[in-house]
Amino acid sequence: MQLIDYFYAVIMGIVEGLTEFLPISSTGHLILARDFLGFDHPVVNLFIVVIQLGAILAVCWLYKEKLLDVALHLHKRPQQMFVAKLLVAFMPAAVLGLLLHSLINAHLFSPIVVATTMFLGGIVIWVVEKKKPVARTFSIEEMSFKQCLLVGFAQTLAMIPGTSRSGATIIGGLLFGLDRKVATEFSFFLAIPIMFAASGLDLIKYEGTLSQDDWFILATGFVVSFFAALAAVKFFVSFVSRHDFMPFAYYRIVVGLIMLAYFAL
Repeated sequence: MQLIDYFYAVIMGIVEGLTEFLPISSTGHLILARDFLGFDHPVVNLFIVVIQLGAILAVCWLYKEKLLDVALHLHKRPQQMFVAKLLVAFMPAAVLGLLLHSLINAHLFSPIVVATTMFLGGIVIWVVEKKKPVARTFSIEEMSFKQCLLVGFAQTLAMIPGTSRSGATIIGGLLFGLDRKVATEFSFFLAIPIMFAASGLDLIKYEGTLSQDDWFILATGFVVSFFAALAAVKFFVSFVSRHDFMPFAYYRIVVGLIMLAYFAL
C-alpha cells in the first residue's frame, strides 16, 4: 500500500463529508476528485460508497435522540408512523436500485455524465426557487404517505451520478409542499436506509476479495468522512433556516460548465 493512497483517501473523505448532505452531489464531486487525483485504487468504486456510509453515520449521531426514541418506542403509533413514512419513501429507490445498480455502475459513473447532471441540477434548483412553491407541511408528522412516496420517486433521480440524492429529495419535497427545514431533515433520515442498503450491496459484491490494505484505505476515508459530515450537517441545517438554495444552484451551474469545458478540451 502506497502512502499516497492514504492521502487520496483523506482528501476524498473530506470531499464526501462536506458534500453528502448539500444539494451539490457528493458522488459527482467524488468522481471528479478521483479523476483529478488519479486515484485508481482497485476498490475505488466501493470506497466511494463506504465513505458515504461514514457521512450517514454522522447524521445518525447528530439525530441520535430521535432515532433512539423511535427504536425504544416502536410499539407506539407515532414512532410506527415515522418508520412507515421512511419505508414508503425508501421503496422506489430500493426497487429501481436493485434492478439498475450494476447497469448504472458500469455505464454512468463518468466525468461527462457528472458534469452534465451537475449543470442540469443547478438549472432545476434555480427554476424551483424562482417558482417558490407554497409550503403546507411543517413537520414530518404532518407528511402524508402520498408526499412520502413522491419524495421517494424524486430520490430515484439521484441514481444518476451528479444529480445529488439530497438535492433530489429536498427539491422534490419543496415541490410537493414541504417546508424547507422539513424537506431537509426528511432527506437526512431517508438517506439512512438508502445508504446502508447501497453499502451492503457493494460489500457483498466485494466479499472475500478485499485485502487488509483495502480495509485500511476504506477505514481511513470512512472516519474522515464521518467528522467532515458532522460539521457540514450542522452548517446546512442552520443555513436552510435563513436562506434559500440559490447559492447551490449557481455553484452547480458554474462547476458543471467548467467541467464540461474541461472534458471537452
